[in-house]
Amino acid sequence: MFKDQYDVIVVGAGHAGSEAAAAAANMGSKTLLVTMNLQNIAQMSCNPAMGGIAKGQIVREIDAIGGYSGIVTDVSAVQFKMLNKSKGPAMWSPRAQSDRMRFAESWRGLLEQTPNLDFYQEMVSGLLVAGTKIVGVKTSLGLEIKSRAVILTNGTFLNGLIHIGEKQFGGGRAGEKASFGITEALTAKGFVSGRMKTGTPPRVDGRSLDYTLMTPQPGDKKPLKFSYSNITKPLSKQLDCHMTYTSPMVHDLLREGFDRSPMFNGSINSIGPRYCPSIEDKINRFSEKDRHQIFVEPEGWNTVEVYVNGFSTSLPEDIQYKALKSVAGFENVKFFRPGYAIEYDYFPPTQLKSSLETKPISGLFFAGQINGTTGYEEAAAQGLMAGINAHLCINDKDPFVLKRDEAYIGVLIDDLITKGTEEPYRMFTSRAEYRTLLRQDNADLRLTERSYSLGLADDKRLFNVENKKKSTDSFVSFFKKTSVKPDEINPVLAKKKSSKISQSVKLYKIFSRPNLSMDDMLKIVSVKEFVLNNKPSLDVFEQTEVQVKYSGYIEKEKANAKKLNNLENIKIPTTFEYSKVHSLSSEAVQKLNKIKPTTLSQASRISGVSPNDISVLMVYMGR
Repeated sequence: MFKDQYDVIVVGAGHAGSEAAAAAANMGSKTLLVTMNLQNIAQMSCNPAMGGIAKGQIVREIDAIGGYSGIVTDVSAVQFKMLNKSKGPAMWSPRAQSDRMRFAESWRGLLEQTPNLDFYQEMVSGLLVAGTKIVGVKTSLGLEIKSRAVILTNGTFLNGLIHIGEKQFGGGRAGEKASFGITEALTAKGFVSGRMKTGTPPRVDGRSLDYTLMTPQPGDKKPLKFSYSNITKPLSKQLDCHMTYTSPMVHDLLREGFDRSPMFNGSINSIGPRYCPSIEDKINRFSEKDRHQIFVEPEGWNTVEVYVNGFSTSLPEDIQYKALKSVAGFENVKFFRPGYAIEYDYFPPTQLKSSLETKPISGLFFAGQINGTTGYEEAAAQGLMAGINAHLCINDKDPFVLKRDEAYIGVLIDDLITKGTEEPYRMFTSRAEYRTLLRQDNADLRLTERSYSLGLADDKRLFNVENKKKSTDSFVSFFKKTSVKPDEINPVLAKKKSSKISQSVKLYKIFSRPNLSMDDMLKIVSVKEFVLNNKPSLDVFEQTEVQVKYSGYIEKEKANAKKLNNLENIKIPTTFEYSKVHSLSSEAVQKLNKIKPTTLSQASRISGVSPNDISVLMVYMGR
């Protein structure tokens, strides 16, 4: 049936698998996407939304590199919001509420239009390995499919176990069976595995809710979009989300089921996501709080199904129902399905190289929740990088690796392979040392040229980003060179309660004041004339304002990044024998042998490796 050998086989068609398959195929690899159900490609298993704090930056980066997540989000969005606008631009994070069905449909449509990509519906139950090299996969029907590289993106399906109260049953998510065989095949080859947990809230009938008792949460009045391409357009109409709260009565009703909760009766021992706890975990850990937010999120344009964000639970369904009925607006609620928790296998990501290729088996890549992460965006980013690197690997080319000062994706992967994780890893802006450099507005400027060199970004994308950079540089230069007289600017400054000037000053200095905006600058004649003659785009307006106002922060982070990159340039051979360096601490030797960092910079970020250990290594290596 499969006589020909594939270049790349991708196992699993969630967010990681979809991006991996698209990237490998678009780069020219003959690719096969294998999934247990072709009707569920790119399912939003949890909330129907993309983006958010730091996650929105990741989606923008995926788009700039040539992935599809941004485009799919734009065409399936029902609401768009830019979060954290009251803070500096390093914190601005785009988020879109999605139409769940349209999201999956759009993903499948794009994949089916992708050259070099085949599909097959079956469970992969084993791996074909020759020595220490992957050579294909084996299915539950006994089929052997040969390939030069394999990417595992199994999500929550590896030996998945669903919990609702005292009830347990195998499954990868509601209504779908678990996957068996891969964990056992990998541990037989020396891999270390673990168990993690995640959960999801009930889905309810929106017709049974009283929205008048809730607070509307509308989208932005002038919504933007995720993709930098011209394929998509901002939303012209949007759906509202709503917000309500739990109460002491709701908490008391939930506590009635604690003795039947798998979270508290010992049925679940694995660790769940710290930053997305279940409702029972919240009221147990934060007992001093008398209420918690509940976000009521529509699942799409043409459905009444609603996602109850903030009410993730694995309590018995009767307890879930009784407690939710006591939430304002949910008095007459009808369930579509109860919430549940799911336990699944993962593999500590310290077993991976920076390319996401496994250390024990060459040509085998892991991406997504198999690496201990949580979230669509984190999974999609890993899938994209694994797909790119699988293609490069089989063509004997250097891997595509992003550094910590280049992308949130670089921070994500470096954290995973260097530090590992014992709980579901979620990206936050605080994890990035250079978040002023890694803004959501400049992902195209940072990464499009890299994407073009890979063959993913086309000439038009490169032209657009080069034009954006040229126009921004021109606008910034104009502010630096042009002066404004007191009689023209002082009325504007007075309205803003900003100090007046007594002599001509460069516009750059005036614009740098935190309480002045681009709208204020547009009241100045010379700025009006520049705009009229050059017609900068909205992107250029935004870039110019950020670069003028935050130039000090940006230059400081660039200088710090340069220092880090000096250590990044000091390579460590994979065969380096740390035990021969007698001045290293025993803990450092143990950790360095386990992680096998490729650079001195990566070694410096390993927990247990001290600055003194790094100094010793620098001296030992001829620094």
